Amino acid sequence: MKIYKILRADEWAALQAEGETNGAPVDIADGYIHFSAADQLRGTLDKHFAGVEGLHLLTCDANSMAADLRWEPSRGGALFPHLYRKLRLSDVTAHRPIVLTPQGHDLKEL
Repeated sequence: MKIYKILRADEWAALQAEGETNGAPVDIADGYIHFSAADQLRGTLDKHFAGVEGLHLLTCDANSMAADLRWEPSRGGALFPHLYRKLRLSDVTAHRPIVLTPQGHDLKEL
């Protein structure tokens, strides 16, 4: 199963340079790395990244991270994937920029 992580440009650059990350400031504060399933991405973008340019969408395989991944209740009681270790560049199976259009962030390529 594919799960997704949204990173700002500087966070993505740091992951590429260092090979691993504790995530964004919210991830560090919460003690785990927040991911979204495909049907949760729009809500995550709207709630946490509205109007933000320069975002990157990382695709990861939940099965390969299963030992450190927990599906826990979050927004509206929905189960969200949370990673309880550093995110490694090797976890990323695909990535692309998220284009901000006048209608919002473009996710049509999922």
